Amino acid sequence: MAEIFITRRVFRGVIDILEKEGHTIDINESDRILPARELVKRAHGKTGLICLLNDSIDSVVMDKLPSLKVISNIAVGYDNIDIVAATQRGIMVTNTPGVLTETTADLVFALLLGAARRIPEADQFIRAGKFKNWQLLQPHMGVDIYEKTLGIVGMGAIGQAVAKRATKGFDMRVIYFSSSRKERAEKEFGAEFVTFNELLSLSNFISIHVPLTEKTKHMFSTEAFKKMKNTAILINTARGPVVDETALVEAIKDGQIRGAALDVFEEEPSIHPELIKMEENVVLAPHIGSASIETRLRMAKMAARNMVQGLKGNRPPNLVNKRLDSRKETNK
Repeated sequence: MAEIFITRRVFRGVIDILEKEGHTIDINESDRILPARELVKRAHGKTGLICLLNDSIDSVVMDKLPSLKVISNIAVGYDNIDIVAATQRGIMVTNTPGVLTETTADLVFALLLGAARRIPEADQFIRAGKFKNWQLLQPHMGVDIYEKTLGIVGMGAIGQAVAKRATKGFDMRVIYFSSSRKERAEKEFGAEFVTFNELLSLSNFISIHVPLTEKTKHMFSTEAFKKMKNTAILINTARGPVVDETALVEAIKDGQIRGAALDVFEEEPSIHPELIKMEENVVLAPHIGSASIETRLRMAKMAARNMVQGLKGNRPPNLVNKRLDSRKETNK
């Protein structure tokens, strides 16, 4: 049986899955992100590592963990792990795709509605005792979303779930830019495939659903903001660095766009200080895209099952480095 290190507190059900297989578990019981040196110390000699998206597992860390065979990431994205380095060292890397699609799409609309109707600002207005009477021209009037144009950047599973909500629930026109055309989305939701520049110029709301790569980093830059409507609102639940936060701040200040709703940040957990000050036109959330009890539990259990299969020498259900088909193959 194997020894496994888990970098942060998890649900009891996850530990049960692993212990049922006879594995020994060591857990960082705090909510503190362990620096590399401390993570290496805790994980040294372990065969399995279960980590979160804010744990950086690079080649230097891997070289100091020669016993490591499986890294199970409790997240869909895996840009926190050097996949090439892991593959070169015969280490399986897994993620938790699919399970958070619906709940993330729900949050997109929570953020979209919150920003469009200025709900957080209105909430603070009431709590400050400023609500004295109803007025026709109230100070927190927002904008409608029904029948408006929603631009989706990245029409994967989450993007399509957002498109479904937009068209079925709010009669929105959906346009999208993606690496390839999505016939299902076009047929079921009437989504229209457009160029990136067309999406920028036509959208009232833009929702980001692309992974973080060299091509998508700062995809939303000063140049992009200049092409957007001055009434547009940007929603990002994907990865923070896809948006240049400094450029976003300037675009909002200059009136190039109306505002933004962000669940992820460029230098997370740090946030551009100007964004925090923008209470009128910016909605901020602490990376809660998948933060429902049901979804986070499913994610964590999926990570545990990936670990179990990897340690048995089987191909895990959600193997990221695809050419590592089995434990046997990793030992060649």
